[in-house]
Amino acid sequence: MQSKLLRGTFILTLGTILSKVLGLIYVIPFFQIVGREGTVLYQYSYVPYTVFISIATAGVPLAVSKFISKYNALEEYAVGRKLFKSGIVVMLTTGFLAFLVMYLAAPTLAEMSTGGDANLKNVTTVMRAVSFALIVVPFMSLIRGYFQGHQSMGPSALSQVVEQIVRIAFVLLGAFVVMKFLNGKIVTAVSVATFAAFIGAIGGLAVLFWYWYKRKPYLDELLEHDKGTINISLKEIYKEIILYSFPFVLVGIANPLFQAIDQFTFSKALVQIGFTEQVADSFFSMLNFESHKIVIIPVSLATAFSLTLVPSITKAFVEGDKKSMVHQLNQSFQVLLFLTLPAAIGLSLLAEPVYTVFYQHDVMGTEVLRAYAPVAILFSLYSVTAAILQGINEQRFTVLSLLVGLLIKLSLNIPLIKMMETRGAVLATTLGYTAAIIINLIVIKTFARYPFRIVWRRSLLIGIFAGLMRAVTEGVYRVLLLFLSPESKIQSVIIILLCAAIGAAVYFYLGVKSGLISRLFGSRFDRLMTKIKLPGRRRTVEN
Repeated sequence: MQSKLLRGTFILTLGTILSKVLGLIYVIPFFQIVGREGTVLYQYSYVPYTVFISIATAGVPLAVSKFISKYNALEEYAVGRKLFKSGIVVMLTTGFLAFLVMYLAAPTLAEMSTGGDANLKNVTTVMRAVSFALIVVPFMSLIRGYFQGHQSMGPSALSQVVEQIVRIAFVLLGAFVVMKFLNGKIVTAVSVATFAAFIGAIGGLAVLFWYWYKRKPYLDELLEHDKGTINISLKEIYKEIILYSFPFVLVGIANPLFQAIDQFTFSKALVQIGFTEQVADSFFSMLNFESHKIVIIPVSLATAFSLTLVPSITKAFVEGDKKSMVHQLNQSFQVLLFLTLPAAIGLSLLAEPVYTVFYQHDVMGTEVLRAYAPVAILFSLYSVTAAILQGINEQRFTVLSLLVGLLIKLSLNIPLIKMMETRGAVLATTLGYTAAIIINLIVIKTFARYPFRIVWRRSLLIGIFAGLMRAVTEGVYRVLLLFLSPESKIQSVIIILLCAAIGAAVYFYLGVKSGLISRLFGSRFDRLMTKIKLPGRRRTVEN
């Protein structure tokens, strides 16, 4: 029970983390190739693309995985295959339509995004370049959802990694060739970089085709054991999928929608209080591209949990196994907080050397990252709580919570930006996500009758450990600043490695001595600790 959840979570988490890490590392050379002017254009195109891709896929991976998991639990395997066959046509159609809409709407979206007319044509060009990926990605998402519904996370994980590797190789090579060999313009280099999303999707799709070829005999064998007691029409299938997918769409585009609000209001608000368009665009890049790329790494853990939670919780819910469901929820909340809280705190503390390593030494960029880093905890909690609501069939409340969060962000964003500049946008995002999470937690407690006692106690303990870790790490950081400068990339790397190693060692030691790690990661951790002769078997923390 526990091991299956953690195994699936580990596989998909590993794939997602590798994908996110690759998606972070490439920004170092990419920033050096195209500069901040290029990252501004890149980000202006990618936020609308992310919104379009989420709508085009209609939450397919999660919705399809939930649907197939449900009917597989009833041994009605043919229902899932029926959905898969018809879904191929539907996804190809929605993908092509989404491509047409974004391609044709690019001039309007560009006009809404920029603070003036200087970048209008260039933003339109890069938006159209990235829109081609919309043709392939929805179809790919259907296959991923099909495998996940069969509790097979490997295909999704590997395809994500391959997709990212192919995309990044094309981004860097294409932008480098345009700028260094062809002496091209920034807009041309960024257009090639955004078109890489299409090339990467082809690579990810190839991996899924290979898995389908290898797994098809096993999947066909399941069909031979199909009970055949449920005869459900395509109309009924899609009605159920739409009911599942609509909340998934909203959850999938929650973060891009918050970013889109910044994209359509941030630069304009700064221009209104006296900033030039160029400076406003630079601040926008610091927030929505440069800092966001770093902050999103801890959030990848939550993304992986969201993907694996839904089939597992749905199965327990359908079978009426409340004990299993509560156990899985306990495990997920605790592991999530145990991993993301120290990561966010450490990132905020080491904002200056981290920003220098990835981009350049920039006082304003450092301040934006320092303020933005703790929001990663909220991104993670929202993702997981929303997935839980879907798992217990209370999807309607995900719509409510997200709309409330977006309303708060939209209503406060411009006033707070005018008062606090970039920090105002971060605060508006914080308030919006906090409201959405509170609503989700209330619904979980009410409808799942989930007791939060253990999670609250463990959260307090994790918070204490993270606080102690921060205190020690900050002391080390201050000492290192006497000898090393965060203005140097090489010295910043040394600062980060030393502080991270000592902070992680302190946090790990506290987790082991208290028995918390053993409780969270189970017998596998105990066996590992026994091999290396560490006191991992001590279990003093109350279950």
